[in-house]
Amino acid sequence: MAQCIAVIGAGTMGRGIAQVAAIHGIDTRLCDVDAAVLKSATEAVGRSVQKGIDRGKTPAEAADRVASHLSTTTKLSEAAAGADFVIEAVPESLDLKKLIFDGVADYISDTCILATNTSSLPVTELAATVANPDRFIGMHFFNPVPIMALVEIVRGLETSDAVADAARELSLALGKEPIVVQDSPGFATSRLGLVIGLEAIRMLESGVASAAEIDKAMELGYRHPMGPLRLTDLVGLDVRLAIAEHLHREIGEQFRPPALLRKMVRAGRLGKKTGQGFYSWSD
Repeated sequence: MAQCIAVIGAGTMGRGIAQVAAIHGIDTRLCDVDAAVLKSATEAVGRSVQKGIDRGKTPAEAADRVASHLSTTTKLSEAAAGADFVIEAVPESLDLKKLIFDGVADYISDTCILATNTSSLPVTELAATVANPDRFIGMHFFNPVPIMALVEIVRGLETSDAVADAARELSLALGKEPIVVQDSPGFATSRLGLVIGLEAIRMLESGVASAAEIDKAMELGYRHPMGPLRLTDLVGLDVRLAIAEHLHREIGEQFRPPALLRKMVRAGRLGKKTGQGFYSWSD
C-alpha cells in the first residue's frame, strides 16, 4: 500500500488528486514550478474540503488530515524523493510530460511507480522514455476528482501485472472505482465521451437546439448526470480541443474538431476556468 505519493502539477486535476490522497491519510507532496499556483491550489483544496464538510459529504476530520498529510514544493527533488508513486498531472503535452518524468528520474527509488494522469496521450510512448518501463502506468482521474468515482487504469505495452495491481489498490484506497484498459488512442472513456461531446457542439453550431436543451436531452433522456456541453465547460474547451486533435490524427474523421470549438478556444472562452464557455460561470 502506498504511504507517500508525489503529485506533479497543481492545476485542477493535480490539486484534486492531492486532496483526495491526503484526506485518505496518504502523505502527499504537491509540486508545481509556480509558487503562486501552489498557494492557489492549497486555498482551493481548503475551500473544497470545507464545502464537503458543510454539506455532510466529507468527514469533519478531513480538514485535519489534509493539514497533516498535504505539503507543497516547487522542487521535483523534494517531491519525488522516497515517494511510492509519482503521479504526473500537467497539461496534455507529450513533450512536457516526458520532461517531467526525465526530471524525477534522479530522485526516485527503483521501486517507485510512475503514473500519468493523461486522458488521451499514449502511455506506451511515455513509458519508453523512462528506465524500467514496466513500472509505468496511466491513472486517468476525472474532474472534479473529489466527487468523481472512476479511475481509468491504462496499461502500457510493458506495464507489469504488479504495477497494474498496485495502481488498482491505490485507486481503491482513495475511495475510487477503477477499470483497467489497454493503451489505445482515447482509451475507453475519452473516446466514448468525446464522440458525444463533439456531436453536441456540432448540433449547437448548426442550430438544432440551445446548449441547455441539448444537455437536458442527455440528462433526462439518457440519465447522464451532466450534459455534454456543460461537461465540456467543466473539462475545459482547450483540453477537449487538444484531445480531439490527437484522436483525429490517430483514429479518423469522427474526431475532427468542430469549427465552433476552435473559434471559442481562440476567443479564450475555455469554460468554467475562464468564466465563459457554452455557459456563463460568472456566478
